This record gives sequence, C-alpha cells and structure tokens, in this order.
Amino acid sequence: MYSDRVKASERLVEAAQDLLWERGYVGTSPRAVQQRAGVGQGSMYHHFAGKPALALAAIRRSAQELRAAAEAVLGGGGTAYGRIEAYLLRERDVLRGCPLGRLAMDPDVVADDALRAPVDETLDWLRARLAGIVQEGVDRGEFATGLDPRHTAAAIVAVVQGGYVLARAAGDAAAFDTAARGLLALLAPGGRATADTRGKHARTDAADAASEEGDA
Repeated sequence: MYSDRVKASERLVEAAQDLLWERGYVGTSPRAVQQRAGVGQGSMYHHFAGKPALALAAIRRSAQELRAAAEAVLGGGGTAYGRIEAYLLRERDVLRGCPLGRLAMDPDVVADDALRAPVDETLDWLRARLAGIVQEGVDRGEFATGLDPRHTAAAIVAVVQGGYVLARAAGDAAAFDTAARGLLALLAPGGRATADTRGKHARTDAADAASEEGDA
C-alpha cells in the first residue's frame, strides 16, 4: 500500500516494476498497474503515453537499482577476490529471480529495441565492472596471469543468472548458493581456499545494504 504523499508517477513506476518482475510484459496490464499503484486511468495517462512508456520507465528504474546494488559491493574495499565473493554471496531474493535477468528472457521485451536497451546496457556494464576487478586481481597477483578478465566476468554473470534459474526450477535457494560457491572455489587465489571456508566471510555491511536495492 502506498502513502498518499507518494507521487502518482512514482507509484505507477514502482507498481510496474513489481508486475514486470512477477508477470512479465504481457501480464503487466495497465489495469493491473493502476490497481496496484492505487491510481486511476486518467492519472496514468497523464504521466505516461501508454503501457510501453511506463514499462520503459520501470525497466530503467530496475536497471538503476541493479547497478547501485552491484556497485555497493564491488566498489567496496578489500581484495579483488573478496569483492567478487561478496557480490556472489550477498543476500538475494533468489526464488523470485533477477528482475532484469527475467526481462532478458521475456520475448516481448527482447523484441522491442527500446525496452531491451536498458537490460543490455546494464548487463554490459556489469560484465565490464567485473572484468576490471578481475584485471586488478591479475595485476596484484591474486589470480593467474593467464586468466582472461573479460571471459571470467562473463562466467560470473552467467553463474548468477543461471543460479537463479536452477534455484527457481528446484524451488530451493541452495541451488544458487552451490553454483556461486563452486565458481568461488575455482577462482580462489592460489587454489588455497575452498568455497566453504571462505563463504563465511562473504557477508559485509555493503553486501547487506545492497540486498535492499536489487537482485543482480
């Protein structure tokens, strides 16, 4: 339930975000958005030209929140491995899925260049941000010199998105955790650490704060 003091346009965007995450583009009808936001049809069309415009605003907001959540962890202090570990193991609503990752599989979003653009741009940003951290680790001797930062970053993103799928299919968030810890075991500096021994250090204050922003 939204407070009357929250602007109608803000309520509409937040309602559209939730519905796109839950139901996808087709299932996010203008009527459903209006009902969840507690606004009338006239108010919706006063702020947005139609469903595509509202959906674009909602997807852009979800993309911004995903970036903020990721940067809260990746931009923290510590080693390159530690930041990747914190990113992989931070709190997530795993069984609900990634709000942006689910849109990347939505045929109506993928078919629309404008709607797809924020999704593509954000995933590109995430891969580049992770690649930069991996490169830091290579430069500092944390990772093997032959480790390709771009390929490794792509693998990290793939494990996160694939982990969501596995967890939702199994109805068990542990499937995500298993995939993340498996990757961490492969990345562990010098092969000295295991996912189990290092996992207990993963939850930092930054990671906990980030969990409130997004689910990438």
